[in-house]
Amino acid sequence: MTGRVEYCFRSAIPPSPTAIKIQNTMSFLDPSMEDLPIEVMDDILSRLPVKTIIHCKFVCKKWLDLVSDSYFAKFHLSRSPAGIMIHHISKKEMAEGPFTPGILKLVEVEDELDHHHLHHDPSMSLDLNLAPLFQKSKTFMTGSVDGLICMFQYYPGAESDNIYICNPITREYMILPNQKYYKEENYLTVNYGFGVGLVTKEYKVIRTILRDMSSSRLEAEVNGYVLVMSLTGLTNSMGHFLNGHAHWPASGSSSGSGSGTGSDERICVFDFDEETFNSLTSPPKDIEEAESVSKLWDEGGYSKLTLWLMKEYGIKKYWCKELVIGRSINPNLGPFSEAVYVIEGSKNGTILMASYPNTLLVYYPRRKTIVDTDLFDRYLWGLTYRPSFHRLNNIENERLHVF
Repeated sequence: MTGRVEYCFRSAIPPSPTAIKIQNTMSFLDPSMEDLPIEVMDDILSRLPVKTIIHCKFVCKKWLDLVSDSYFAKFHLSRSPAGIMIHHISKKEMAEGPFTPGILKLVEVEDELDHHHLHHDPSMSLDLNLAPLFQKSKTFMTGSVDGLICMFQYYPGAESDNIYICNPITREYMILPNQKYYKEENYLTVNYGFGVGLVTKEYKVIRTILRDMSSSRLEAEVNGYVLVMSLTGLTNSMGHFLNGHAHWPASGSSSGSGSGTGSDERICVFDFDEETFNSLTSPPKDIEEAESVSKLWDEGGYSKLTLWLMKEYGIKKYWCKELVIGRSINPNLGPFSEAVYVIEGSKNGTILMASYPNTLLVYYPRRKTIVDTDLFDRYLWGLTYRPSFHRLNNIENERLHVF
């Protein structure tokens, strides 16, 4: 799937035909908000909460046209605050059967000094059960870019997984063409990445297939053709998007177009512009920890969580150990497991994390405490999500569906 979108601010481009039409119909005999210049109305509406903007679409046709305009979507996205998109399956749904698609729930984050206010409005949820295509299946989020979420769907008896692109705010989704590999073929793991090129501005989904750990042959499919590289052991089904690249933790060494070999632990990187693989060296091992790993394992999980930050992208020497969170700060949470992953970090150092199957954690650096938000009962996955009004009808050649 490909689609183009130009990134620019409203003030840097001429008014769209929709904007000119709205402006020309304004009446100056009876002044109102509608008489404001389009640029001013854009600025005002784009600062409102997402839920309020949705309500504004129902005020009048002029506001509907304005909010639905692609220029407004780009302008709003440029200042849209990051939140969290939770894929939630309740205990009740799970009890009804293992194949349930679940619900996407938007959690808005309000930052204060050493504190996060997490707001979950039930009306800002998208029930995947409402779409016949999702019923009696399992769905998984694989990434989010510009307010769009990529999901893949698994259901019994299907020849292949279905891939969807969805915007929970506009409630639109589309189905991508089936991939070339099928379930009856032998494979060990399948991983996905979703991103957009920094130069081409094209949205793409990449699918990697590892058929045999011993062969170290990794196949990848993007835009209908297959790439091959030598890299073993991708350890995460979601390719995290950053700087125009998707990233997966991996073991083994790369012989594709990239630098560096001979490391047991690396980060597999896919460039969405060049459609090539590369690799980055993972953070250096802590020698003391490596020698005493048995001491770190405690009651089924690791006793601390170490967070690393690459200060300058792509340069090994800029890996810095930012934070070590010990389980002792809140023993009631139990030990950390491999399922703990960071969702979002704020400027004040507050960190949001998720631990499958049912815990959304918040770490407060000044108080050096980690707490359970208790927002959802079970089961949940989460990722950073920036709400947008980006319309999927701007992406060509795919059929559009609405929840």
